[in-house]
Amino acid sequence: MTVEITSPEELRELLGMPNQRALAKERTVLHARDREWLAASPFCLVATAGADGSCDVSPKGDPPGFTLMLDEATIAIPERPGNRRADGYRNILANPHVGLIYLVPGRTDTLRINGRARLVRDAPYFADMVVKGHRPVLAVEVAIEQIFYHCAKAFLRSQLWQPETWQPDVLPSRARLVKEVEAPAESLADLERHYGPHYVQTIYS
Repeated sequence: MTVEITSPEELRELLGMPNQRALAKERTVLHARDREWLAASPFCLVATAGADGSCDVSPKGDPPGFTLMLDEATIAIPERPGNRRADGYRNILANPHVGLIYLVPGRTDTLRINGRARLVRDAPYFADMVVKGHRPVLAVEVAIEQIFYHCAKAFLRSQLWQPETWQPDVLPSRARLVKEVEAPAESLADLERHYGPHYVQTIYS
């Protein structure tokens, strides 16, 4: 029988109280070490929610340091060419609250940032976001409200960075997934060509 948790009190009784270190680690401005982390991170996850509560998590990646630190409490993330769905961006227009998780390859801890976002279509700092000739068409500015480091347990349990546990070929290729799940009109051979070496060469165009 499924037993549902229905109240914060029940949840707290089940999980217990966080220790003082976990409670005290939250900050509202960038520390020098946070700046070093952002300068080393090539990847983050951006979580948003629409006005109706519908959620989206989008990956963002670029060379390390792609997130600009505009001041001690504001960062900016560039947009790169993608699928143009703009799910997260539409959410931000309706509800500015965002959650970010920044990863550094090989590290089992992460940097978490929560705050309020806005979409910017141009700013002087866009010139500092050019990668391989691509100037972003927009950026997400985040006013930091909460920042802290998250412990390593999830990465240790999953062994995410342990190459001996990696099995990328246990799943079909990207082209085969597209063909079988999304059922486009293109042939599998055409999709394999699309997602082949040429795909890597066009990620900024």
